[in-house]
Amino acid sequence: MAVSEAETLFNIIENAVKYTPENGSVTVTVTEYEMFIRIDVTDTGRGICDGDLSKVFGRFWRAAESADSSGVGVGLYLAREIITACGGYIKASSDFGKGSTFSVFLSKGDAITS
Repeated sequence: MAVSEAETLFNIIENAVKYTPENGSVTVTVTEYEMFIRIDVTDTGRGICDGDLSKVFGRFWRAAESADSSGVGVGLYLAREIITACGGYIKASSDFGKGSTFSVFLSKGDAITS
């Protein structure tokens, strides 16, 4: 895994911690498939409402509910750009009020040889 991919994963985990309450949890799961590796970062934070889920990777976009947290809305945008440039894919799923999962898919060859 290249440094940029590792930094990106760290930023996704840091984001999960940032939006998870004190007694919540953040779980990282790695699943190996024949051609790729899937890394899921799941939190028990506030979640993302359905109407905003398609916007989370937009540059400078932040949910109204995030106004009480620092940030400018570029972290997930940059994460997607870096992962895509490395030949991977990132997606988000969420249950508003219960948490979110960010799934990163990386080519097995790239993840091992970089």
